[in-house]
Formats: sequence, structure tokens, C-alpha cells
Amino acid sequence: MTRNAARPRRRTHELSGYAAGCPRLAMRIAPLLILTACHDGVLDPRGPIGASDGLIMLNALEIMLAIVIPTLVAALFFAWWFRASNTRARYRPHFAYSGRLELIVWAIPILVILFLGGVIWIGSHELDPYKPIETRGQPLEVQVVSLDWKWLFIYPDQGIATVNQLVVPADVPIHFSLTSATVMNAFFVPQLGSMIYAMNGMVSQLWLQANHPGNYFGESTQFSGDGFSGMHFVMRAVPSADFNAWVGTVQRGSGPALDWAEYRHLEKESQHVRPFAYRAVDPSLFRAITTLSLPPGPGPRVERGGAVERSED
Repeated sequence: MTRNAARPRRRTHELSGYAAGCPRLAMRIAPLLILTACHDGVLDPRGPIGASDGLIMLNALEIMLAIVIPTLVAALFFAWWFRASNTRARYRPHFAYSGRLELIVWAIPILVILFLGGVIWIGSHELDPYKPIETRGQPLEVQVVSLDWKWLFIYPDQGIATVNQLVVPADVPIHFSLTSATVMNAFFVPQLGSMIYAMNGMVSQLWLQANHPGNYFGESTQFSGDGFSGMHFVMRAVPSADFNAWVGTVQRGSGPALDWAEYRHLEKESQHVRPFAYRAVDPSLFRAITTLSLPPGPGPRVERGGAVERSED
């Protein structure tokens, strides 16, 4: 009677252990389920450059799986075949070398490296950020200046500028010229591809294109101080007619004009700046920033030993 009574209690204890482990299992699985619903990222491309970047990632994954999957299968097979109960398995405690095994062990990784190197070599030339996107029409020129902690976009052909807001025509190549008026930052629109750095006193170039109208998240991926978390923007791709209408609205609007004096006010540190536009811009402003005719901003502050210093990076 005592033995029979102990069985239900032990069973109840086992069930309670399983129940206690369920929340921990759910916490481990939840992030994976969340990732399956991710969008607006590099695996959801909306332009030719982003699509090519995504294809390179998938090709690299397929090549690496060619060695990962056989390795996992072989590990399971060897564990099953050389189990203690299998009398057919040969036990060779003094085995030390096999030319055939060495050939397999070295040949497969070498082939994987060669294939990955080929994919990267071809992709790095085909997706060179400086390489123009072929188009029959006229590309859009946009000059980008990274500030603390906001983005300035200058449209030289339209004579306007915006802060933390980028409006472009869909299905039209955009040629970005990028610089930084402060520390180094990284310009990245994940769905369109090809992150590139913006550096003080230098001009980087980048070609992107949005194939479909929509709002695309853009950000800086280079940590730059206190306001870094808010240094992002929305890239709004619209039909060409809507883009021309938007340009006309900005030009006729009541927004300020961006000259050298206004720029000196703009470059001061500020966080979580709401998007706004300038109805006019000094055509020499971007060149003055890149050639340091306008001095760079002070840069983020760094507290060291109670004293406040400026970051040199």
C-alpha cells in the first residue's frame, strides 16, 4: 500500500517539474518566434542593391550549410554506430592516421572557403557603393551631412534641405554624397542595402534605389554618444509626381533658408529632433562643410574622472 501510494506522488512531482520548465522553454522559444515576424530589415529588400545583398547572404548560408549539415549528420551517425551495444563496429584504439580521411577533412573546408571567397569577390565589385545604378532617366542627387544627433539632407538640384526626413522618388536611382560635420557615423537604410560611413573632411558616395513606394527606416549604426539612440530617420519613397509636388510645397513654404549662419545654429548638439524642411539652401554649403571652411562641430562630450572632455573620434 505504501509503495503504490508513493507512485502517484512521484508522478505528481515529475509533472510539476515539467510545468515549472515550461515558462523557461517558452522564454527561449519566444525570441525565435519574434524573429520569424521581422520585417523592414535586410531580409526584406525593396531595391536592387538590397536584393543583391540579401542574395549574397543566402548564397553564403547555402555554401556553409554544405559543410554544417553533413557534419551534424556524421556526428549523429558515429554516435549511433559506435554505441556500446553494436558488436559490428570495429574498435581500433591505436588508429592514428588515414590519408582518405585527411583528404576529406581538408578538401571540404577549402572548397567552402573558395566558394565563399568567389561570392564575396564578385559581390564586392558588383555592389561597389561608388558604382552607379544604370538608368535611362536622371538620378536624384542628395547630399548627406551627419550631425550630433541628426541627419541633414540637401537636395542641390532642387535647392531645398530637410532634417531627419528623406523624400525620394520611387524607382529612381539616388546618388548620395555623404560627409560628417562631427564624429564618424554610418548611414544605413536596411531594406535598400549597403551601409557606408560618413567621415569628417571626406566625401563618401552611395547609390541606392527604392523599387516601391513606402516608408523605409534609416539609421546610424556607428555609436556617437548620448543622442545616438535617436539618430534615425524615415526615407519616404513616393511616385515621381508626388515627389515633384512635395518639392514645390517645400519651396513655397514658410520654412527657413539654410545659409551658413543657420547651419551654425543647426550643428549644435540636439536630440530627438522632429523632421522639418528648409525652403532654400546655400549651394556652397556642402562644399564648405567637406573642405572644413565651416569648422566641424564640437563632437559628443565624454565624462572622464568628473571632467567633461570632447571625443576626438
